[in-house]
Amino acid sequence: MTDSERRHAARVLAQALDEAGVEWEEEPPGTYVATLPGVQRLKTTCSLVLGRHSLSINAFVMRRPDENADAVHRWMLERNTRLYGVAFALDRLGDVYLVGRLPLSAVTPREVDRLLGSVLETADGSFNRLLEMGFATAIRKEWKWRAEHGESLDNLAAFAHLTRRPEAPERPDDPGAARPGGIDRDRDEPRRGLD
Repeated sequence: MTDSERRHAARVLAQALDEAGVEWEEEPPGTYVATLPGVQRLKTTCSLVLGRHSLSINAFVMRRPDENADAVHRWMLERNTRLYGVAFALDRLGDVYLVGRLPLSAVTPREVDRLLGSVLETADGSFNRLLEMGFATAIRKEWKWRAEHGESLDNLAAFAHLTRRPEAPERPDDPGAARPGGIDRDRDEPRRGLD
């Protein structure tokens, strides 16, 4: 790419960020840092870097999982098959990012908007699920500590189900217990057998 094509891509990128209504800054030249507001996650910070031939995007999702790393990685790999323009990736420490790359010739306001939308939807939409899989023990400990010390549980509310005790399994001699091939009383439908 020529310098004029790179400058054109820089103008298009700045215009697209302005039109998206997100906070952003360029520092150093050619590196744009945009802050995307979220729902499950307060915000996602994206780094967009104009290279000689491409625009790369990189957004931090979460630190390395404390537990169930294989399940977390498998979930992300399966999810990668459905993502637009970005994919889950790990850095050398095991921290999780969303990464993507576009040729400079493809940098249009619409394409930048789609890429930012994909980052936001993926980072925000998968955040709680990833935390549940990778940090359930830490969440339970934090919940317990806050509850014991009268601290707010508001930002942990989405994880309340992790702190409840599992229901006791049904007893085989319980006449009211659902049985394979019986009737599911909650749905009045035949149950599938396990044979």
